[in-house]
Amino acid sequence: MSNSQSLQDKVAFVTGAARGQGRSHAVRLAREGADVIVADICGPASDCITYPAATADDLAETVAAVEAEGRKVLARAVDIRDDAALRQLVTDGVEQFGRLDVVVANAAVLNWGRLWELTDEQWNTVIDVNLTGTWRTIRATVPAMIEAGNGGSIVIVSSSAGLKATPGNGHYSAAKHGLVGLTNTLALEVGKYGIRVNSIHPYSVDTPMIEPEAMAKVFAEHPDFLHSFPPMPLHPNAFMTPDEISDVVVWLAGPGSGILSGVQLPLDKGALKY
Repeated sequence: MSNSQSLQDKVAFVTGAARGQGRSHAVRLAREGADVIVADICGPASDCITYPAATADDLAETVAAVEAEGRKVLARAVDIRDDAALRQLVTDGVEQFGRLDVVVANAAVLNWGRLWELTDEQWNTVIDVNLTGTWRTIRATVPAMIEAGNGGSIVIVSSSAGLKATPGNGHYSAAKHGLVGLTNTLALEVGKYGIRVNSIHPYSVDTPMIEPEAMAKVFAEHPDFLHSFPPMPLHPNAFMTPDEISDVVVWLAGPGSGILSGVQLPLDKGALKY
């Protein structure tokens, strides 16, 4: 969906960029001509997150991949729950690159459990990272975009769980639904500055967040949950790749989607039609 060098000399900021979707988005934005500011916690967000955390080496691989596209990159290990560190990264990035045009709020975590059985740590971690962390990302970046006066595009990475109920991870779904409210409100608030805001809602993307063993355990214990996780009519036997999601991200970041703001795009190969 992207055009060659459609983001030439723009500057993009991507959270959760050490691997998975975040790395893919950063590299693809660079391929379109953007310099990139990237952040990742590069460590465990909490003991309640059971899949392996991204590392500093992962972030270094993202840096190398962006530089291989011929673009500049500023990378830093930052937890998006750390307001001061997040603001400092944005400040340093704008100072180094001179502007900020694109924000991809991608960082997120996931764990499993029925709502009344969740611990405080499970609830707080998922809400603090996925919802509050995204709000902190918005708060840190929007003033720089307004000051630059170039308009721009903000892409909020929600989930199919932000459009429908997902039993077994209701706290994740609540956070991702909350991102729809953030997206649509922000679209109204920043439209006068020429900034567009849209959310994307991927379903079943092949990243470390997908834990087949954990999901199998949940579905074995609660087989009635399975109906809420439908197959994808389009190529139903395969997860989507991060690159397929990045196709949409770079399109939303660029001029080809210039009339879209306050839109929720389900990236689900038709699954939500069930």
